[in-house]
Amino acid sequence: MTTQPPHPTASTSDNVSQLSLSDPDTPFAVLDTTKAKRNIARLADHVDKLGVSLRPHLKTTKSLEVASLIHGDEPGPITVSTLAEAEAFADGGYTDILYAVGIDPHKLPRVIALLRRGITLTVLLDSTEQARAVRDAAASAHTPIPTLIEVDCDGHRGGVTLQEPALVEIGRILTEASSLRGVLVHAGESYFATTSAAQRKAAGHERDVAVAAAQQLRDAGLSADVVSVGSTPTAHAATDLTGVTEVRAGNYVFFDLVMAGLGVCGVDDLALSVVVTVIGHRAEHGWILTDGGWMAMSRDRGTANQSTDQGYGLVTDLTGNLIPNLLMSDASQEHGILSTRDGSPLPDLPVGTRLRILPNHACATAAQHRGYHVVASGQSTPSTPAIQTFWERVTGW
Repeated sequence: MTTQPPHPTASTSDNVSQLSLSDPDTPFAVLDTTKAKRNIARLADHVDKLGVSLRPHLKTTKSLEVASLIHGDEPGPITVSTLAEAEAFADGGYTDILYAVGIDPHKLPRVIALLRRGITLTVLLDSTEQARAVRDAAASAHTPIPTLIEVDCDGHRGGVTLQEPALVEIGRILTEASSLRGVLVHAGESYFATTSAAQRKAAGHERDVAVAAAQQLRDAGLSADVVSVGSTPTAHAATDLTGVTEVRAGNYVFFDLVMAGLGVCGVDDLALSVVVTVIGHRAEHGWILTDGGWMAMSRDRGTANQSTDQGYGLVTDLTGNLIPNLLMSDASQEHGILSTRDGSPLPDLPVGTRLRILPNHACATAAQHRGYHVVASGQSTPSTPAIQTFWERVTGW
Protein backbone atom coordinates (compact mmCIF):
# COMPACT_ATOMS: atom_id res chain seq x y z
CA MET A 1 0.00 0.00 0.00
CA THR A 2 1.13 3.56 -0.58
CA THR A 3 1.84 5.82 2.35
CA GLN A 4 0.94 9.14 0.77
CA PRO A 5 -1.59 10.43 -1.73
CA PRO A 6 -0.07 11.07 -5.16
CA HIS A 7 -0.44 14.86 -4.99
CA PRO A 8 1.75 17.10 -2.85
CA THR A 9 -1.20 19.38 -2.12
CA ALA A 10 -3.01 16.47 -0.51
CA SER A 11 -0.24 14.87 1.53
CA THR A 12 -2.03 14.77 4.88
CA SER A 13 -5.59 14.12 5.93
CA ASP A 14 -5.75 17.63 7.43
CA ASN A 15 -4.73 19.18 4.14
CA VAL A 16 -7.08 16.97 2.18
CA SER A 17 -10.05 18.08 4.26
CA GLN A 18 -9.37 21.69 3.24
CA LEU A 19 -9.23 20.99 -0.48
CA SER A 20 -11.78 20.85 -3.26
CA LEU A 21 -11.68 19.12 -6.63
CA SER A 22 -10.11 22.32 -7.98
CA ASP A 23 -6.89 21.77 -6.03
CA PRO A 24 -4.95 18.52 -6.58
CA ASP A 25 -2.91 18.09 -9.74
CA THR A 26 -4.84 16.25 -12.42
CA PRO A 27 -5.59 13.56 -13.35
CA PHE A 28 -6.85 11.94 -10.13
CA ALA A 29 -9.57 9.51 -9.12
CA VAL A 30 -12.65 10.63 -7.22
CA LEU A 31 -14.92 8.42 -5.12
CA ASP A 32 -18.41 9.69 -4.33
CA THR A 33 -19.36 7.97 -1.08
CA THR A 34 -22.98 9.07 -1.29
CA LYS A 35 -23.41 7.02 -4.46
CA ALA A 36 -21.23 4.14 -3.24
CA LYS A 37 -23.26 3.79 -0.05
CA ARG A 38 -26.48 3.78 -2.08
CA ASN A 39 -25.12 1.07 -4.37
CA ILE A 40 -23.95 -0.99 -1.41
CA ALA A 41 -27.32 -0.76 0.35
CA ARG A 42 -29.20 -1.72 -2.81
CA LEU A 43 -27.42 -5.05 -3.28
CA ALA A 44 -27.26 -5.84 0.43
CA ASP A 45 -31.03 -5.46 0.69
CA HIS A 46 -31.63 -7.59 -2.41
CA VAL A 47 -29.38 -10.44 -1.29
CA ASP A 48 -30.76 -10.35 2.23
CA LYS A 49 -34.28 -10.81 0.90
CA LEU A 50 -33.09 -13.88 -0.99
CA GLY A 51 -31.81 -15.39 2.26
CA VAL A 52 -28.12 -15.73 1.47
CA SER A 53 -24.96 -14.02 2.63
CA LEU A 54 -22.97 -11.52 0.58
CA ARG A 55 -19.24 -11.94 0.13
CA PRO A 56 -18.24 -8.69 -1.63
CA HIS A 57 -15.40 -8.88 -4.12
CA LEU A 58 -12.89 -6.16 -3.33
CA LYS A 59 -10.92 -6.48 -6.58
CA THR A 60 -12.61 -3.31 -7.87
CA THR A 61 -12.03 -1.00 -4.93
CA LYS A 62 -8.97 -2.60 -3.26
CA SER A 63 -9.52 -0.33 -0.28
CA LEU A 64 -9.89 -1.03 3.43
CA GLU A 65 -11.97 2.11 3.83
CA VAL A 66 -14.37 1.09 1.07
CA ALA A 67 -14.64 -2.35 2.66
CA SER A 68 -15.70 -0.56 5.85
CA LEU A 69 -18.53 1.10 3.94
CA ILE A 70 -19.79 -2.41 3.18
CA HIS A 71 -19.19 -4.19 6.48
CA GLY A 72 -19.11 -1.34 8.98
CA ASP A 73 -17.03 -1.69 12.12
CA GLU A 74 -17.08 -5.51 12.07
CA PRO A 75 -15.03 -7.03 9.22
CA GLY A 76 -17.05 -9.66 7.39
CA PRO A 77 -16.46 -12.18 4.61
CA ILE A 78 -14.72 -10.83 1.52
CA THR A 79 -13.42 -11.95 -1.85
CA VAL A 80 -10.05 -10.85 -3.26
CA SER A 81 -8.21 -11.32 -6.53
CA THR A 82 -4.59 -11.17 -5.33
CA LEU A 83 -2.67 -12.45 -2.34
CA ALA A 84 -1.45 -8.90 -1.79
CA GLU A 85 -5.09 -7.98 -1.18
CA ALA A 86 -5.53 -10.97 1.13
CA GLU A 87 -2.50 -9.95 3.16
CA ALA A 88 -3.52 -6.29 3.35
CA PHE A 89 -7.07 -7.08 4.40
CA ALA A 90 -5.81 -9.62 6.93
CA ASP A 91 -3.65 -6.84 8.39
CA GLY A 92 -6.84 -4.76 8.52
CA GLY A 93 -8.69 -7.32 10.63
CA TYR A 94 -10.46 -9.42 7.98
CA THR A 95 -10.33 -13.13 8.83
CA ASP A 96 -12.68 -14.77 6.29
CA ILE A 97 -11.15 -14.30 2.84
CA LEU A 98 -11.77 -16.05 -0.47
CA TYR A 99 -8.93 -15.80 -2.99
CA ALA A 100 -11.00 -16.23 -6.15
CA VAL A 101 -8.28 -16.80 -8.74
CA GLY A 102 -7.03 -20.27 -9.61
CA ILE A 103 -4.19 -21.07 -7.25
CA ASP A 104 -0.61 -21.07 -8.48
CA PRO A 105 1.17 -23.81 -6.48
CA HIS A 106 4.16 -21.49 -6.09
CA LYS A 107 1.97 -19.18 -3.99
CA LEU A 108 0.90 -21.83 -1.47
CA PRO A 109 3.54 -20.85 1.12
CA ARG A 110 1.91 -17.39 1.33
CA VAL A 111 -1.47 -19.06 1.73
CA ILE A 112 -0.18 -21.24 4.54
CA ALA A 113 1.41 -18.23 6.23
CA LEU A 114 -1.99 -16.54 6.35
CA LEU A 115 -3.68 -19.68 7.63
CA ARG A 116 -1.13 -19.87 10.45
CA ARG A 117 -2.08 -16.31 11.41
CA GLY A 118 -5.61 -17.53 12.05
CA ILE A 119 -7.01 -16.26 8.74
CA THR A 120 -9.52 -18.51 7.01
CA LEU A 121 -8.16 -18.11 3.50
CA THR A 122 -10.00 -20.20 0.92
CA VAL A 123 -8.35 -20.91 -2.41
CA LEU A 124 -9.83 -21.83 -5.79
CA LEU A 125 -8.83 -24.43 -8.39
CA ASP A 126 -10.14 -26.42 -11.34
CA SER A 127 -7.57 -29.13 -12.06
CA THR A 128 -6.21 -32.30 -10.54
CA GLU A 129 -2.70 -30.83 -10.77
CA GLN A 130 -3.66 -27.91 -8.54
CA ALA A 131 -5.57 -30.22 -6.21
CA ARG A 132 -2.52 -32.44 -5.71
CA ALA A 133 -0.36 -29.39 -5.03
CA VAL A 134 -2.84 -28.22 -2.38
CA ARG A 135 -3.08 -31.69 -0.87
CA ASP A 136 0.68 -32.06 -0.63
CA ALA A 137 1.21 -28.55 0.76
CA ALA A 138 -1.49 -29.09 3.36
CA ALA A 139 0.04 -32.39 4.41
CA SER A 140 3.53 -30.88 4.70
CA ALA A 141 2.23 -27.96 6.73
CA HIS A 142 -0.10 -30.14 8.82
CA THR A 143 -2.75 -27.53 8.01
CA PRO A 144 -5.85 -28.05 5.85
CA ILE A 145 -6.10 -25.47 3.06
CA PRO A 146 -9.78 -24.56 2.55
CA THR A 147 -10.53 -24.99 -1.15
CA LEU A 148 -13.41 -24.46 -3.57
CA ILE A 149 -13.67 -26.16 -6.94
CA GLU A 150 -14.41 -23.74 -9.76
CA VAL A 151 -17.22 -24.93 -12.00
CA ASP A 152 -17.84 -23.54 -15.49
CA CYS A 153 -21.44 -22.52 -16.14
CA ASP A 154 -21.10 -20.68 -19.45
CA GLY A 155 -17.74 -21.25 -21.11
CA HIS A 156 -16.56 -17.79 -20.18
CA ARG A 157 -13.26 -18.66 -18.55
CA GLY A 158 -12.02 -21.31 -16.07
CA GLY A 159 -13.71 -24.17 -14.31
CA VAL A 160 -14.61 -27.83 -14.77
CA THR A 161 -17.95 -28.67 -16.32
CA LEU A 162 -20.69 -30.79 -14.80
CA GLN A 163 -20.04 -33.42 -17.43
CA GLU A 164 -16.38 -33.93 -16.52
CA PRO A 165 -15.37 -36.71 -14.10
CA ALA A 166 -12.65 -34.29 -12.95
CA LEU A 167 -15.13 -32.57 -10.61
CA VAL A 168 -15.43 -35.59 -8.33
CA GLU A 169 -11.81 -36.61 -8.87
CA ILE A 170 -10.63 -33.20 -7.68
CA GLY A 171 -12.99 -33.43 -4.73
CA ARG A 172 -11.51 -36.77 -3.67
CA ILE A 173 -7.94 -35.47 -3.87
CA LEU A 174 -8.82 -32.47 -1.71
CA THR A 175 -10.67 -34.63 0.77
CA GLU A 176 -7.45 -36.56 1.42
CA ALA A 177 -6.12 -33.39 3.05
CA SER A 178 -9.43 -32.31 4.64
CA SER A 179 -9.41 -29.28 2.32
CA LEU A 180 -12.61 -29.57 0.26
CA ARG A 181 -15.14 -26.89 1.15
CA GLY A 182 -17.47 -26.73 -1.87
CA VAL A 183 -17.92 -25.15 -5.28
CA LEU A 184 -17.76 -21.73 -6.91
CA VAL A 185 -19.45 -20.56 -10.12
CA HIS A 186 -19.09 -17.24 -11.95
CA ALA A 187 -21.48 -16.32 -14.77
CA GLY A 188 -18.98 -14.24 -16.73
CA GLU A 189 -21.14 -14.20 -19.84
CA SER A 190 -23.74 -12.21 -17.90
CA TYR A 191 -21.66 -9.12 -18.73
CA PHE A 192 -22.99 -9.50 -22.25
CA ALA A 193 -26.61 -10.07 -21.23
CA THR A 194 -28.28 -6.91 -22.50
CA THR A 195 -31.80 -7.36 -21.16
CA SER A 196 -33.27 -7.94 -17.72
CA ALA A 197 -34.72 -11.24 -18.93
CA ALA A 198 -31.32 -12.39 -20.16
CA GLN A 199 -29.70 -11.43 -16.85
CA ARG A 200 -32.37 -13.32 -14.88
CA LYS A 201 -31.80 -16.35 -17.11
CA ALA A 202 -28.03 -16.12 -16.51
CA ALA A 203 -28.59 -15.87 -12.76
CA GLY A 204 -30.88 -18.88 -12.78
CA HIS A 205 -28.45 -20.94 -14.82
CA GLU A 206 -25.55 -19.92 -12.58
CA ARG A 207 -27.50 -21.12 -9.55
CA ASP A 208 -28.59 -24.36 -11.22
CA VAL A 209 -25.04 -25.29 -12.21
CA ALA A 210 -23.63 -24.47 -8.78
CA VAL A 211 -26.30 -26.49 -6.96
CA ALA A 212 -25.91 -29.43 -9.36
CA ALA A 213 -22.13 -29.43 -8.92
CA ALA A 214 -22.45 -29.44 -5.15
CA GLN A 215 -24.93 -32.32 -5.38
CA GLN A 216 -22.54 -34.35 -7.55
CA LEU A 217 -19.91 -34.06 -4.83
CA ARG A 218 -22.40 -35.05 -2.14
CA ASP A 219 -23.64 -38.00 -4.18
CA ALA A 220 -20.03 -39.19 -4.29
CA GLY A 221 -19.83 -39.04 -0.51
CA LEU A 222 -17.90 -35.76 -0.47
CA SER A 223 -18.69 -32.49 1.28
CA ALA A 224 -19.91 -29.29 -0.32
CA ASP A 225 -20.82 -26.91 2.46
CA VAL A 226 -20.11 -23.81 0.37
CA VAL A 227 -22.06 -23.07 -2.82
CA SER A 228 -20.76 -19.71 -4.05
CA VAL A 229 -22.15 -17.80 -7.04
CA GLY A 230 -21.93 -14.30 -8.35
CA SER A 231 -21.26 -11.49 -10.74
CA THR A 232 -22.60 -7.96 -10.57
CA PRO A 233 -25.33 -8.57 -13.20
CA THR A 234 -26.51 -11.91 -11.79
CA ALA A 235 -26.33 -10.77 -8.17
CA HIS A 236 -28.84 -8.03 -8.97
CA ALA A 237 -30.97 -10.17 -11.29
CA ALA A 238 -31.30 -13.31 -9.14
CA THR A 239 -34.80 -14.15 -7.95
CA ASP A 240 -34.20 -17.62 -6.45
CA LEU A 241 -31.00 -18.70 -4.72
CA THR A 242 -32.23 -21.91 -3.16
CA GLY A 243 -29.25 -24.14 -2.46
CA VAL A 244 -26.75 -21.28 -2.65
CA THR A 245 -24.84 -20.22 0.47
CA GLU A 246 -23.23 -16.97 -0.69
CA VAL A 247 -23.21 -14.37 -3.44
CA ARG A 248 -20.14 -12.54 -4.74
CA ALA A 249 -20.07 -9.19 -6.55
CA GLY A 250 -17.57 -6.35 -6.72
CA ASN A 251 -18.19 -3.84 -9.48
CA TYR A 252 -21.51 -2.85 -7.89
CA VAL A 253 -19.89 -0.54 -5.33
CA PHE A 254 -18.66 1.83 -8.05
CA PHE A 255 -20.63 0.65 -11.10
CA ASP A 256 -19.50 1.88 -14.53
CA LEU A 257 -20.71 2.58 -18.06
CA VAL A 258 -20.71 -1.10 -18.99
CA MET A 259 -23.12 -1.85 -16.16
CA ALA A 260 -25.20 1.20 -17.11
CA GLY A 261 -25.25 -0.04 -20.71
CA LEU A 262 -26.64 -3.36 -19.49
CA GLY A 263 -29.31 -1.58 -17.46
CA VAL A 264 -27.97 -2.90 -14.14
CA CYS A 265 -27.60 0.70 -12.96
CA GLY A 266 -28.07 4.25 -14.21
CA VAL A 267 -25.30 6.65 -15.17
CA ASP A 268 -26.12 8.68 -12.06
CA ASP A 269 -25.17 5.64 -9.93
CA LEU A 270 -21.51 5.73 -11.01
CA ALA A 271 -19.46 6.45 -7.90
CA LEU A 272 -16.02 6.62 -9.54
CA SER A 273 -14.76 9.34 -11.84
CA VAL A 274 -11.45 10.86 -12.91
CA VAL A 275 -10.80 14.59 -12.81
CA VAL A 276 -8.89 15.94 -15.83
CA THR A 277 -7.97 19.40 -17.09
CA VAL A 278 -8.47 20.91 -20.53
CA ILE A 279 -5.00 21.62 -21.97
CA GLY A 280 -5.77 22.52 -25.59
CA HIS A 281 -8.09 22.60 -28.58
CA ARG A 282 -7.90 21.35 -32.15
CA ALA A 283 -10.93 23.00 -33.69
CA GLU A 284 -10.11 21.66 -37.15
CA HIS A 285 -10.55 18.13 -35.81
CA GLY A 286 -13.40 18.89 -33.41
CA TRP A 287 -11.21 18.01 -30.42
CA ILE A 288 -10.74 19.23 -26.88
CA LEU A 289 -7.48 17.95 -25.37
CA THR A 290 -7.10 17.00 -21.71
CA ASP A 291 -4.26 15.77 -19.53
CA GLY A 292 -6.06 12.49 -18.84
CA GLY A 293 -5.15 9.78 -21.33
CA TRP A 294 -5.35 6.02 -21.08
CA MET A 295 -2.88 6.04 -18.19
CA ALA A 296 -5.65 7.75 -16.22
CA MET A 297 -8.66 5.90 -17.64
CA SER A 298 -7.19 2.56 -18.88
CA ARG A 299 -7.56 1.26 -22.42
CA ASP A 300 -10.79 -0.56 -21.60
CA ARG A 301 -13.44 0.02 -24.27
CA GLY A 302 -16.07 -2.19 -22.70
CA THR A 303 -19.03 -0.32 -24.19
CA ALA A 304 -17.73 -0.63 -27.78
CA ASN A 305 -19.84 -3.76 -28.34
CA GLN A 306 -22.93 -2.37 -26.64
CA SER A 307 -25.75 -0.54 -28.40
CA THR A 308 -24.23 2.80 -27.34
CA ASP A 309 -20.46 3.15 -27.55
CA GLN A 310 -19.30 5.55 -24.83
CA GLY A 311 -15.74 5.82 -26.11
CA TYR A 312 -13.34 6.03 -23.18
CA GLY A 313 -15.99 7.62 -20.96
CA LEU A 314 -18.69 10.24 -20.56
CA VAL A 315 -17.85 13.79 -19.50
CA THR A 316 -19.32 15.77 -16.62
CA ASP A 317 -18.54 19.14 -15.13
CA LEU A 318 -16.76 19.29 -11.82
CA THR A 319 -19.99 18.93 -9.86
CA GLY A 320 -20.91 15.75 -11.71
CA ASN A 321 -23.48 17.08 -14.17
CA LEU A 322 -23.26 15.38 -17.58
CA ILE A 323 -22.21 17.62 -20.45
CA PRO A 324 -24.64 16.64 -23.21
CA ASN A 325 -23.27 14.95 -26.32
CA LEU A 326 -19.64 15.08 -25.14
CA LEU A 327 -17.48 12.02 -24.62
CA MET A 328 -13.85 11.01 -24.36
CA SER A 329 -13.52 9.62 -27.85
CA ASP A 330 -9.83 8.78 -27.99
CA ALA A 331 -6.72 8.60 -25.85
CA SER A 332 -2.97 8.37 -26.01
CA GLN A 333 -0.80 7.72 -22.99
CA GLU A 334 -1.23 11.11 -21.29
CA HIS A 335 -3.67 12.89 -23.61
CA GLY A 336 -7.41 12.52 -23.70
CA ILE A 337 -9.45 13.62 -26.69
CA LEU A 338 -12.99 14.88 -26.15
CA SER A 339 -15.41 15.30 -29.01
CA THR A 340 -19.12 15.48 -29.59
CA ARG A 341 -20.90 12.27 -30.42
CA ASP A 342 -22.51 13.61 -33.59
CA GLY A 343 -19.86 16.11 -34.72
CA SER A 344 -21.89 19.09 -33.53
CA PRO A 345 -20.07 22.22 -32.23
CA LEU A 346 -17.95 21.76 -29.13
CA PRO A 347 -18.98 23.35 -25.84
CA ASP A 348 -16.94 26.31 -24.66
CA LEU A 349 -14.39 24.74 -22.33
CA PRO A 350 -11.32 26.98 -22.05
CA VAL A 351 -7.83 25.78 -21.20
CA GLY A 352 -7.71 25.16 -17.45
CA THR A 353 -11.30 23.91 -17.21
CA ARG A 354 -11.62 20.88 -14.96
CA LEU A 355 -13.90 18.02 -15.94
CA ARG A 356 -14.75 14.56 -14.65
CA ILE A 357 -14.72 11.43 -16.83
CA LEU A 358 -17.01 8.50 -16.01
CA PRO A 359 -15.28 5.19 -16.78
CA ASN A 360 -16.20 2.24 -18.96
CA HIS A 361 -14.77 -0.28 -16.52
CA ALA A 362 -14.41 0.80 -12.91
CA CYS A 363 -11.96 -1.98 -12.03
CA ALA A 364 -9.56 -1.02 -14.81
CA THR A 365 -9.79 2.73 -14.22
CA ALA A 366 -9.33 2.44 -10.46
CA ALA A 367 -6.22 0.33 -11.08
CA GLN A 368 -4.55 3.31 -12.76
CA HIS A 369 -4.56 5.28 -9.49
CA ARG A 370 -2.94 4.95 -6.08
CA GLY A 371 -6.07 5.98 -4.25
CA TYR A 372 -9.29 7.96 -4.17
CA HIS A 373 -10.05 11.58 -3.34
CA VAL A 374 -13.30 11.18 -1.45
CA VAL A 375 -16.30 13.46 -1.89
CA ALA A 376 -19.96 13.23 -0.98
CA SER A 377 -22.56 14.39 -3.48
CA GLY A 378 -25.78 15.99 -2.40
CA GLN A 379 -24.06 18.19 0.16
CA SER A 380 -24.88 21.89 0.40
CA THR A 381 -21.41 22.78 -0.89
CA PRO A 382 -20.26 25.36 -3.44
CA SER A 383 -20.06 24.41 -7.10
CA THR A 384 -16.74 22.64 -6.52
CA PRO A 385 -17.13 19.58 -4.24
CA ALA A 386 -14.95 19.46 -1.14
CA ILE A 387 -12.46 16.62 -0.73
CA GLN A 388 -13.14 14.93 2.58
CA THR A 389 -10.15 12.59 2.71
CA PHE A 390 -7.86 10.37 0.66
CA TRP A 391 -8.19 6.57 0.66
CA GLU A 392 -5.30 4.42 -0.49
CA ARG A 393 -5.62 1.33 -2.67
CA VAL A 394 -3.86 -2.00 -2.27
CA THR A 395 -1.46 -2.62 -5.13
CA GLY A 396 0.61 -5.54 -6.38
CA TRP A 397 -0.02 -9.27 -6.46
